[in-house]
Amino acid sequence: MAIDPAALRAYLAAAQTAGNPAAATPPMETGAPDFAAMVTNAVASTGDSLRVAETMTAQAATGQAELVDVVTAVAAAEVQLETVMAVRDEVVRAYNDILKMPI
Repeated sequence: MAIDPAALRAYLAAAQTAGNPAAATPPMETGAPDFAAMVTNAVASTGDSLRVAETMTAQAATGQAELVDVVTAVAAAEVQLETVMAVRDEVVRAYNDILKMPI
């Protein structure tokens, strides 16, 4: 059973991003990480993972990919998508909290 290199790259990228999100973006001159760049990078990485998972699923349908590779790619994409959605929910909740603050 061979492991598809694209699935392996998607899994490794997801693991690295999940393990150390600050390393995904370079810090600004002040030493603080750039939040906008981090979010942009996370969304782009998630899109790439979803495309890899979609490609792997299509290859499995035609018999060109192993099932374990497809499951690995889909699981990596799912983890990244859930992480991005959780961050989005927290940002929206924080924004709503700020709007409720008295002036």
